[in-house]
Amino acid sequence: MRTIKITIEYEGTHYCGWQMQQNGVSVQEKITNAINSVMGEQTTLHGSGRTDAGVHARGQCASFKTQNTIPVQRIPLALNAYLPADIAIVAAEDRDAGFHARYSAIGKKYSYQLGMQPYRSPLKRLYSWQLRKLPDIDKMRQALTLFQGTHDFVSFRATRSDIRNTVRTIWTTDLSVKDESCWISFEGNGFLYKMVRMLVASTVQVGLGRKKLSDIEERLHGKEVRDHKLTAPPQGLFLDKVYYQRDELPDEAELDDKNGKSAKIIVENRPKSVDTRGSMY
Repeated sequence: MRTIKITIEYEGTHYCGWQMQQNGVSVQEKITNAINSVMGEQTTLHGSGRTDAGVHARGQCASFKTQNTIPVQRIPLALNAYLPADIAIVAAEDRDAGFHARYSAIGKKYSYQLGMQPYRSPLKRLYSWQLRKLPDIDKMRQALTLFQGTHDFVSFRATRSDIRNTVRTIWTTDLSVKDESCWISFEGNGFLYKMVRMLVASTVQVGLGRKKLSDIEERLHGKEVRDHKLTAPPQGLFLDKVYYQRDELPDEAELDDKNGKSAKIIVENRPKSVDTRGSMY
């Protein structure tokens, strides 16, 4: 049995999300069907996490096991022949038997695009949240810094989430403006259901003057808020990268060791053992 890791790019507009569902066509379903056709056997595809309907990915990862001996460098081309134009396998590699796309993940990077032009753009409508009013960028940067570090993000998750441990660590946040678009990015050890979209929405609310920085601070101190109006729309969200190797992580990254203690990741002194149980999102 071989364990194959694949890296996937997809445009999520026409899918019900990553995970297979009865009420629509999913990205996972399309790729699973392609794998079964190429490998000539029934396989189970494990993704690094779910993405919602309309969310896109530049670096989603998944893994599956197969007895097929096809050279790994041929797998992307072979699978892409069976995939629609809005899904592509961009890389494949053999991994050890214990590798699992979800449970071996130690971090993720997401980015979100805001439309900053004074008029709505038909060309950006599927890939950004187009704001009717331009926000204060400096205030948005201040809001983003509040999310950095380890916090209980219980008030930044959707009501359907059944995850009990809501503590997550965000290593880095970034905001850049280019060509009438504002890009916000987050890197961290895991994200709750719709957490990134709720962080973006709160950041935008501060930039528009509708919320204060103190409102974010209160939510980060455990004040649970169930306001679905503070969830950014899905089409602006991109899953950029899934981290599996410690040497890929930013210098600010922290992981929990097996004793539950936070360990600073630096090039000179990386921890010898970490808990690599990735989160669902």
